[in-house]
Amino acid sequence: MELARRLTLTDAVAIGLGSMIGAGVFSVWGPAIEVAGSGLLIALAIAAVVAFCNATSSAQLAAVHPVSGGTYAYARAEIGPWWGFVAGWCFVIGKIASCAAMALTFAAYAAPEGWQVPVAIIAVAALATVNCFGVTRTAALTRILVIVSLIGLAVVVAGGFAASPTAAPAPLPDLTAYGVLQGAGLLFFAFAGYARIATMGEEVVDPARTIPRAIAIALSGAVVVYALVAVVVMLTLGADAGSTAAPLAAVVDAAGWTALAPIVRVAAAAASLGALLALITGIGRTTLAMARESDLPRFLAVVHPRWQVPQRAEIAIALIVIVIVLFADLRNAIGFSSFGVLLYYLIANASAFRQSGAARRYPRGLQVIGVLGCLVLVNTLPILASLIGTGVVLIGVVYRMLRLRLAR
Repeated sequence: MELARRLTLTDAVAIGLGSMIGAGVFSVWGPAIEVAGSGLLIALAIAAVVAFCNATSSAQLAAVHPVSGGTYAYARAEIGPWWGFVAGWCFVIGKIASCAAMALTFAAYAAPEGWQVPVAIIAVAALATVNCFGVTRTAALTRILVIVSLIGLAVVVAGGFAASPTAAPAPLPDLTAYGVLQGAGLLFFAFAGYARIATMGEEVVDPARTIPRAIAIALSGAVVVYALVAVVVMLTLGADAGSTAAPLAAVVDAAGWTALAPIVRVAAAAASLGALLALITGIGRTTLAMARESDLPRFLAVVHPRWQVPQRAEIAIALIVIVIVLFADLRNAIGFSSFGVLLYYLIANASAFRQSGAARRYPRGLQVIGVLGCLVLVNTLPILASLIGTGVVLIGVVYRMLRLRLAR
């Protein structure tokens, strides 16, 4: 049975913006400005171009493969099971790191100094428990969270442009090519969710025309919002943005609008909790799909008979996220997340490149740019995050090799 085609261009753009303008915009500026310095806006533009190429590849694949599992399923169908496994494994590890980043962002804005890690752990445990009983975000809650986020960002932008800073911003680091590219890789984290539009082909009116336009409009809108916030952060904090895990609250304080700082903190906390809840849900379903194919331990392929959720998968995910929160800082969590997700989309671009005939909706040049962009950015991420990411990817590959050998 097919889904009803009810979503217009306006609906698709709203969903895309809602998926992008979330918790990432409240946390990514500190790590990015440390490395990109005065080239922050260039880094943002590069991240946006790579995101656009990736989103169009996902849209082209989703139109032909209307199944759950994302690039895990697309790559299995287009270029083989091994590529599908690597894509799915990279998605799981990248989004698990995103969970840790969201938990740390929530705690940075909601908890007093010294209590961030315990509060982040409590948030992960609480939301995982909620998910285990089958409760997920509704569409109405999503809209509320987007509105709250935009109100918080409006306060930040207004404060940064209209108020008189209490002190001169610290000078920004000099622009370097490597720093800009590393900043782009970290800023890519803030675009998480941009491919949500690409998966709506079955619900959008005239998808061949609507989805490409919606992707372009939503990404453009998000880039405008991010650029405004980036300028404000540079003007009010400068290099000091790298020394705080709650940079947008610091912007309001530095602008002399301290009384409005609670609005920003509430907006960031709400966006982070909403993103964390959605991430745990999404990773749980991808883990379930991989476990059913034995690409992850079959133990994780159990759905609770009453609550109809993959409880074992979600409990395992929550425990791993808690371990990351205990040992990683926000910058490395963001770097590790970008590492996994960039590799995931590299494979998505390669899968879309293989498509031909009626399946082709976009020029192959976009997929080439997407592949090259993902390769460049993933190789300029923080060294620790890249080394750990490479090790975890290899662990997954070795696991599958051993599993296949034992099966034979």
